[in-house]
Amino acid sequence: MSAIASSIPELPRRRDSEESLLLDSTISVAEGDTTNTDIEGDRDDTFIRTQTRDKGRNLSSRSKIFGVELSPDNVAVAMVYFVQGVLGLARLAVSFYLKDDLHLDPAETAVITGLSSLPWLVKPLYGFISDSVPLFGYRRRSYLVLSGLLGAFSWSLMAGFVDSKYSAATCILLGSLSVAFSDVVVDSMVVERARGESQSVSGSLQSLCWGSSAFGGIVSSYFSGSLVDLYGVRFVFGVTALLPLLTSAVAVLVNEQRVVRPASGKKENITVIIPGFLQTSKQNMVQLWGAIKQPNVFLPTLFIFLWQATPHSDSAMFYFTTNKLGFTPEFLGRVKLVTSIASLLGVGLYNGFLKTVPLRKIFLVTTIFGSGLGMTQVLLVTGFNRQLGISDEWFAIGDSLILTVLSQASFMPVLVLAARLCPEGMEATLFATLMSISNGGSVLGGLMGAGLTQAFGITKDSFGNLSTLIILCNLSSLLPLPLLGLLPRDSPDTVPTKEDADIEMKSN
Repeated sequence: MSAIASSIPELPRRRDSEESLLLDSTISVAEGDTTNTDIEGDRDDTFIRTQTRDKGRNLSSRSKIFGVELSPDNVAVAMVYFVQGVLGLARLAVSFYLKDDLHLDPAETAVITGLSSLPWLVKPLYGFISDSVPLFGYRRRSYLVLSGLLGAFSWSLMAGFVDSKYSAATCILLGSLSVAFSDVVVDSMVVERARGESQSVSGSLQSLCWGSSAFGGIVSSYFSGSLVDLYGVRFVFGVTALLPLLTSAVAVLVNEQRVVRPASGKKENITVIIPGFLQTSKQNMVQLWGAIKQPNVFLPTLFIFLWQATPHSDSAMFYFTTNKLGFTPEFLGRVKLVTSIASLLGVGLYNGFLKTVPLRKIFLVTTIFGSGLGMTQVLLVTGFNRQLGISDEWFAIGDSLILTVLSQASFMPVLVLAARLCPEGMEATLFATLMSISNGGSVLGGLMGAGLTQAFGITKDSFGNLSTLIILCNLSSLLPLPLLGLLPRDSPDTVPTKEDADIEMKSN
C-alpha cells in the first residue's frame, strides 16, 4: 500500500455494482448481436433502418460526448457519476478533522473509517428495494432524490453541528449510505439503457459514465488539499453538502414511466407492496445462495475475501506523514491527484500486458512484489531516504505512484475473476454480492490494522513501533498465497472477453 495515498480514509472502490451491471449489459447486448447476425444477409435494409434511426436521434440531440447523445436522460446519468467522483473532495478534510479537531488516535480513526464502509457491503439489498418498492410512483427518480437529500443532510451536519466522534461516525455512515444507494440506482439505469443497443453504443455509454466519474475524482483530488489549507475543514464540508443536491436535481431528467397501482387506498397499497417485496427478496436470496454455495464460486470467493482481509497501516501512516513529517493538506491533495492518474496507468498495465496471464500467476507475482515494495515505507519512517539524498516529499510521491499502479493492476484480476464466476441469469446480483464480500474483507483488514495499531502503542504523537507495524502488515499480505489453488486454472492464452474489456474501462 502507498505511504500517502492509501493512508487517506476512503470509501470502498466503486467496482462492485458497476462491473456487475456492465457484465449484465454486455450479455444483453450479445443477445441483440445474435439478432443482427440473423439479418446480416439483407444489408441494404439494415443500412436504411440504421440511417432512419440515426436521423431520428439527431433530431432530438446533436451534441455528443464519447459517442453518446446528450439527451436529458444521459445527462442525468453522467451527472450522478460525476457527483460520486467529486465527493472525494471531503476525504482529506475528514482525515484532518478526526485527527486535529476531534484529537483521535490512529486506531480510532481506522475504526470510524471501517464502519463508514458498512453500507457498501449490502448493495444488492438496495437493488431489491429500488426494484420492488417504488416511491411516489417511481423506482429510480424518487430514490435518487432521497439519496441526494440524505447526502446533503449528512455533510451539512458535519459542517455545522458535529462535535464528537460518535456523531461524526454517524454522519460519515449516512453519507456513505447515500452514495452506495445512488450508485446502485444509477447503475441499474445504465443497464436498462444498454439493453438492445449495439456493442458500440453500449461501450460509449459506459465510457461516458467512467469518464464522468474519473473527471470528478481528478477535480476533487486537485482541490481537496488546497481548500482545507485555505478555508478549513468545515468550509470543505459545507461545499461538499451542495454536491449531492445535484443528484436530486438531475433526477427530474430521468425518463421513467410512472408505476400505476390500483386506486384502492393507501393502506391496501402498503399491504400489497410489503409482502411482494418480502417474497421477491426471499426468492432472490434463495437463488443467490444456491449460486454462491457451488464450489466453483464459493472457493474463489473465499480466496478473494482472505486476500483482502489482511491488516494495513494506512491510518498510522497518515498520522506519521502529517504530524511527524509535516505534510500539508495541499501537498497530500497533489499526491492524491498523482495516484488518481496512477490508477489509470495500472488499468493500462493490466490491459496491455496481463490480460492473458493466468490468474494464479498474477496474484502470486503482484502480491509478492506489493509486499516487498510496501516495505519502502520503512525507509520513510526511519528517514533513510534522506541519507540517500531523496527528500520526504519526492520519496512519498514516487512511492505512492509505483504502489498505486501495482495495486490497481493486481485488483483487476479480482474483477475479471468475479465476472467469470457469475452464472447466467443472475449476473448483476451475484457480481454485486461477490464484490460486497471483497469489500467486507477490506473492512475487516482495516479493523485488524486498527487493533494492531492500538496493540503496538502507536498514537498521534508516538511512532516508535510504526516500522514493526508496517513490516507485519506487509508480511501478512503473503498469508493467502498458499490458498492460490482455490482459484481456477486459466490458460495463458485465454482470449479476453468483451466483459473483461468493459470491466477494465470502468474499474476506476
